[in-house]
Amino acid sequence: MSNLSNPSQLHAPAKTFQVDSLAVRLYNRKAELTQDAAKIAQHYLQKLLTQQSTAAVILATGNSQIKFLEALIDLGGVDWSRIALFHLDEYLGIEADHPASFRCYLRERVEKWVNPGVFHYIEGDAMEPLAECDRYTQLLLAQPIDLCCLGVGENGHLAFNEPSVAAFDDPHYVKLVKLELATRQQQVSEGHFPVLEAVPQYAFTLTIPMICSAQKILCLAPEKRKAVAVKEMLQGSICTNSPASALRTQAQATLFLDADSASRLDF
Repeated sequence: MSNLSNPSQLHAPAKTFQVDSLAVRLYNRKAELTQDAAKIAQHYLQKLLTQQSTAAVILATGNSQIKFLEALIDLGGVDWSRIALFHLDEYLGIEADHPASFRCYLRERVEKWVNPGVFHYIEGDAMEPLAECDRYTQLLLAQPIDLCCLGVGENGHLAFNEPSVAAFDDPHYVKLVKLELATRQQQVSEGHFPVLEAVPQYAFTLTIPMICSAQKILCLAPEKRKAVAVKEMLQGSICTNSPASALRTQAQATLFLDADSASRLDF
């Protein structure tokens, strides 16, 4: 592991800067972004597991995460048997084997490849959804969250904290929300559902305070379609109109951009 002491050297960003408390790393290409983010995550987990017996990690889904998760797994060198995994969100009423469910996404792309100590899934088809929120909250609160990996929605959401329902002081850690039309359309555009009518209208989500409780946050936001959201996130007000702007208050967070997603920023 020749770059272990300085993981940024493998695919160094073209530019680094800070917006309020948020560190930002800008890369020329998406492939460089995903490789460097994976190396940073690997290095962090390796170091963490020399200091403590177990770790807890929250993972995201979506197209922005696919290559990152592949790269992190391919790097190896992480004892996943000592890691408890969680995820950020899940559709309400969707079965675990539905191809668009986030449980299916993470089972196929992560769990079956790394065999974690445990993977705590949100049961999207639970018979009592509010009780499921409570159950998952207790699992999350049973230990500190060491790492949260996530992306940014095209409307600026984090997990499924939409502008219409996001709360920076949310008293809940897991809640049910109604999905905005823009988010549901994004799921169709990314190929997860065939038509808008097939996308569930409600979902479970970890809240912004829960996300921000993580000891380290890695947020990947590549591609041109995220450019407007990134501009609002970094150069608009810190407010729920852009839920992702909450990360500007988090010194433990790093945002990863490529040239496309940063194309609307005023430097």
